[in-house]
Amino acid sequence: MSVIVTDSGFAADDWTGATVEIASDTSPEELETLTKGADMVRVAFPSFSDGRGFTLGRLLRLRGYQGRLRAAGHVIAEQYAMARRSGFDEVEINDDLAARQPEDQWLSRANWQQHDYQSRVRG
Repeated sequence: MSVIVTDSGFAADDWTGATVEIASDTSPEELETLTKGADMVRVAFPSFSDGRGFTLGRLLRLRGYQGRLRAAGHVIAEQYAMARRSGFDEVEINDDLAARQPEDQWLSRANWQQHDYQSRVRG
């Protein structure tokens, strides 16, 4: 099973539509072709130390992708704000990670728009 993390906390996966799966090593040049017409793109994060998925998510948004964008795999609570700033709508984690990092740890990072270093530097 998996848990979906949003700014509102933990939820069950309610997606029933078709999903395009993108590996973290997908070439940026392939993104538009692979995701054309997709209602949801699920970007794999094979390890919490592999940040390529954040780049892919950001590139998709910069190139105009407007569908649902999900980071899936080894994303930890400390990375939630980065995922949201990169353009992801939600994060999919497994039940084991949800038990180790409960909902309150994710919710403490849900105010991702105000708690970034650029806002602090400008402020």
